[in-house]
Amino acid sequence: MDSTLERGPAGAGGARGRVLGAVLAVLLVAGLAVGCGGTGDAGAGVPVQGGGPDTGLTGVRAPSDAPGGTLRVVTGEVDSLDPQRSYLPGVWNLMRLYTRTLVTYSTEPGRTDELVPDLATDLGTTPDGGSTWTFTLREGARFENGRPITSRDVKYGIERSFASDVVVGGPTHVVELLDDPADPYAGPYQDESPDRLGLAAIEIPDDRTVTFRLRTPQPDFPFVMALPSSSPVPVEDDIGADYGRDPVSSGPYAVTSVDAVTGIVLDRNPQWDPATDDVRTALPDRVVVRTGLTGVERDQALLAGSADVDVSGTGVQAPTTARVVEEAGGEVPLADRVDEVPSNVVRLLALPTDVAPFDDAHCRAAVAAAVDRAAVQEQLGGPQEAARTSQLWPQGLDGGPEDPDPGPDPDAARESLAACGRPDGFGTVLAVPDAATSVAVGEEVAAELAGVGIQAEVRPLDAPSFYATEVGNPDTVRANGIGIVLATWTADVPTPGSFLVPLVDGRSVSLVGNTNFARLTDPAIDALIDTARAAGDPGTARAAWREVATAAVATGAYVPLAETRVQLMAGQRLRNGVVMTAYSSYDLATAGVR
Repeated sequence: MDSTLERGPAGAGGARGRVLGAVLAVLLVAGLAVGCGGTGDAGAGVPVQGGGPDTGLTGVRAPSDAPGGTLRVVTGEVDSLDPQRSYLPGVWNLMRLYTRTLVTYSTEPGRTDELVPDLATDLGTTPDGGSTWTFTLREGARFENGRPITSRDVKYGIERSFASDVVVGGPTHVVELLDDPADPYAGPYQDESPDRLGLAAIEIPDDRTVTFRLRTPQPDFPFVMALPSSSPVPVEDDIGADYGRDPVSSGPYAVTSVDAVTGIVLDRNPQWDPATDDVRTALPDRVVVRTGLTGVERDQALLAGSADVDVSGTGVQAPTTARVVEEAGGEVPLADRVDEVPSNVVRLLALPTDVAPFDDAHCRAAVAAAVDRAAVQEQLGGPQEAARTSQLWPQGLDGGPEDPDPGPDPDAARESLAACGRPDGFGTVLAVPDAATSVAVGEEVAAELAGVGIQAEVRPLDAPSFYATEVGNPDTVRANGIGIVLATWTADVPTPGSFLVPLVDGRSVSLVGNTNFARLTDPAIDALIDTARAAGDPGTARAAWREVATAAVATGAYVPLAETRVQLMAGQRLRNGVVMTAYSSYDLATAGVR
């Protein structure tokens, strides 16, 4: 997944049935959610919870098992409430309340990047090193309409992601892992197979068993099953592209109203049985989500006490960060309500190896040597907002290569220029998303390169389409002479393979939506990837992925710059706050307000 950070997807629209009938209710509830008035549920007289800095990282912020009240959530745009169509971690966090998957992320503090069983009885079994995975569904789980959840519902939900003409916008990992290129599956809406048996790679011998047969071994496959896009959908309630208007719940809450202006309301799902769910606490009686707010507006709501949780995943804005530092006094200092988490979003330079002169490794090395990461860090807001990095490895993942944190070396850059036959430098195009921060970083990098004779024209390109078409099509990149791409990158799931493979596997290069921005096609690196995938022992696998990352950086095709920091601020009423590192937010599955 390419984390553009600048895109603004359209919010979810209206809804059908019960949702249309609840618009008046949402107007009232949402008004209470974002207003500062003193209703009983707005927190009047409720002590502000602190707990100390970083309490929610390895512990629980304001522990409580008291049910009741309304949890008030704020976020930016919501792309879709359809679990197969959303590609925003903040929305995935919200979906933990109304979708369940075979496996999901743990709610245990300090281990929220690990998987636990959810609808399945275990984390899946594989007899052949990751090519075949089998899961058994637990008994008793039901949809909000009372119907038992079966393996057919899991299969159908996953099959929806194959309908690229109808279900648009969500992850496509299952397509890449399960589809047959020689006989592509077009999804359930165009299924012309005998008896509509669906995708052959998913077998359902009975109502509680589902077996996946992958094209290639994938040890990280259970993490793909933890994405909301792998959640069950009842075929009889699927209305295609409009399913997100009123998705059928398999979790403790159901979406009861949606309004583009006033927000989203979720109420308790009476069909949810806590005996079948070891993950969700379901403490609040109601959850109200105010959408479409800017970062500053979200911070203001948290500071004013009119919001309990911001699930956007971006953390507080720079002015609020400064206020946290300044307001160190007081009965409950703001710093006591803050948890700092790694974002796992790495900003980097990609140097396409099929665009001259970066087809020469020495020319790529010149760029790497000239870059001043400390200066880039300042453009990103300083050490409080970003951490320098020279490795293709997110700081939130353990076991990465040691980071020497090199400074700029103009002499080494000039030596590399001479070695690539360009002692006086050369000209190139530096493509950046057309957003203020990216342009500023691009101009800083261009100034550093100019110091050694590399003249980089900073070319801002349309931010919403930057990754999909502007730099996601190798032909377009070559035609426009783009020699450097400023990109941000994160993985959908917290594993080294998920972060590295789309960037550096030469077999991943594609003409549409390409994420190997440098077009790095090195057979030796591909072989290292295969070794890492085949490693059975976790420690051996981590060491193998470390070799992949080190070898990729050594090619000079990628120049890592910095990783964004995220400071989460808990609302005044938030109880049972646990930091969900996979989504860079407080976990809604545990959150309460009493």
